[in-house]
Amino acid sequence: MAEAPSIRNDATRPTRTIGILGGGQLGRMMGLAGLPLGIDFLFLDPAADACASAAGELLQAEFGDVSAARRLAERVDVATIDFENVPRETAEALQQTCPLYPAPNSLGACQDRLSEKTLLTDLGVGVAGFQPVWSRSDLAEGLERLGYPAVLKTRRFGYDGKGQAVLHDEEAAERAWQDLGENELILEAFVPFDFECSLVAVRGHDGEIRFWPLTRNVHHNGILALSRPGVVPAPLQATAEEHMRRLMHHFDYRGVLTIEFFVTGDKLVANEMAPRVHNSGHWTIDGSSCSQFENHIRAVAGLPLGETRMERPCIMFNWVGTLPDRDRALRVPGLHWHDYGKAPKPGRKIGHATLTAETDSQLMDRANEVAAIAGGDFPALLPKL
Repeated sequence: MAEAPSIRNDATRPTRTIGILGGGQLGRMMGLAGLPLGIDFLFLDPAADACASAAGELLQAEFGDVSAARRLAERVDVATIDFENVPRETAEALQQTCPLYPAPNSLGACQDRLSEKTLLTDLGVGVAGFQPVWSRSDLAEGLERLGYPAVLKTRRFGYDGKGQAVLHDEEAAERAWQDLGENELILEAFVPFDFECSLVAVRGHDGEIRFWPLTRNVHHNGILALSRPGVVPAPLQATAEEHMRRLMHHFDYRGVLTIEFFVTGDKLVANEMAPRVHNSGHWTIDGSSCSQFENHIRAVAGLPLGETRMERPCIMFNWVGTLPDRDRALRVPGLHWHDYGKAPKPGRKIGHATLTAETDSQLMDRANEVAAIAGGDFPALLPKL
């Protein structure tokens, strides 16, 4: 009988090639951040036109293709992900041959909202009231306990507002059950929040943890539209960092981890976590000493972490569906343009721009210029920052 392959885990061996499960914009930006460090990339993605191929070789295969995952693992020194819903079998196949960061234990916790909420509660991180839903009677019981409004969500695979419904009355609850009832579900109490924010942090190979400033976020139609770091009160930053430390130590984490919060008064209520680089951290490319993408690659490769301070006031605009007029936008001072090379499609993230300035007042003046150029809902959303 053949011996099982042994994992390559030699800390003295320099990382030359990193495999990334996922070839979307997050993988692309990780690759672009890692190339200057002398690291090559191999991506696995089912799409032949995956945009990350601009930063490395693409292995086209389904994420559940275990043999493809093994082929990737044999060609790289270490592997990571650009999305959290990696099939368990794929992650385990990778780990048999090369290290995978973050490890599958954190992926498993983030793939199921019930497991996620239970873990956060066990670690003392505040969350909204919740209840698993297996049947109509469970839904009725949960609504009796949590009250209206409430949010019914699929426990797996929901993102950007998909797989969830806000319930205001019995009629809405029945419609949501008809739409979602064939899935494993969770019912959550609705949080009457003041605003949303997220904390992006990185933990290195030696256990060092660094934090970027809390970022205030504005969503539209369930998709992130705007992010502005550095405007959330310091006491909330301290609380968020403590929550993050607990999670990272629990998982013995390595790489970038994000927690999304609702802010209500002087309290944080955790909404969800993401074991990867995050849309709300895109501003770090142009506004931070070291971006979330470079620091994730540094952590995965076993390199020293970079500084995470915000260098200047900034705002990130998410381009969803279509790109605005690039030439007009680039005339605005401090505008940094990022086109992902993806075909336009309704609801699809195809690029972003980060606006920087020397002062907050200058930033907001310029932001209004960009919002006018972008059109759509941006002028109305911007005041929420």
